Amino acid sequence: MRTRLLVIASALLMTAALALVFLFVPTDAGQGIIQRIFYFHVPVAWVAFLAFFVTFVAGIIYLVKRNLFWDSLASRSAEIGLIFTTLVLVTGSIWARSEWNTWWTWEARLTTSLVLWFIYLSYFVIRAFISDPAMRARFAAVVGIVGFIDVPIVMFSVNNRGLHPGGENNSIFHEGLGGLMLVTLIVSVFAFTALYLMFLDISTRIEEDRREIKMIRDSKE
Repeated sequence: MRTRLLVIASALLMTAALALVFLFVPTDAGQGIIQRIFYFHVPVAWVAFLAFFVTFVAGIIYLVKRNLFWDSLASRSAEIGLIFTTLVLVTGSIWARSEWNTWWTWEARLTTSLVLWFIYLSYFVIRAFISDPAMRARFAAVVGIVGFIDVPIVMFSVNNRGLHPGGENNSIFHEGLGGLMLVTLIVSVFAFTALYLMFLDISTRIEEDRREIKMIRDSKE
């Protein structure tokens, strides 16, 4: 029932977000049509941060309770977070190509976002190379907790020439979002958040089912 509700909510919110982005929201006077990527770039960044926060919290709970459910939750959330961080880097590069005439620059937020991507990539490298479940969960929890330190660094790493909030050349945030632009952003954030919750719910259920099947097979051997 919960999964079905999340699927329905995700579908409805995403449909509304896409309609607003491509049919209703006005084109930004300064940046033109490329600015519409903003309504995807910001929400996927939010979801990535949310996913890593869940990994952070679940990692702490695992270290306290040593219950593998929390390790599973942390892992699945980190997996989604890594995917969405990849989308952040891709959409950010597309935006940069239009505004800075280059696919990549070592601007503060881009650099710290790339560091974040590598941190959580190492999270899964550790999980892949440690066979013992308890040790794997313990080491992964530590990486997930320590790695989260980079999230606030990314959030506040804005220089004056960037496109990001706080940059003096960012006409969107310098002048403020208009009514429909703000509504579109909010709907997009809710849409991608619902999508994250749906993915997390489904992937966690699959992992729990896999663990139960393994336990049944081990008990019969």
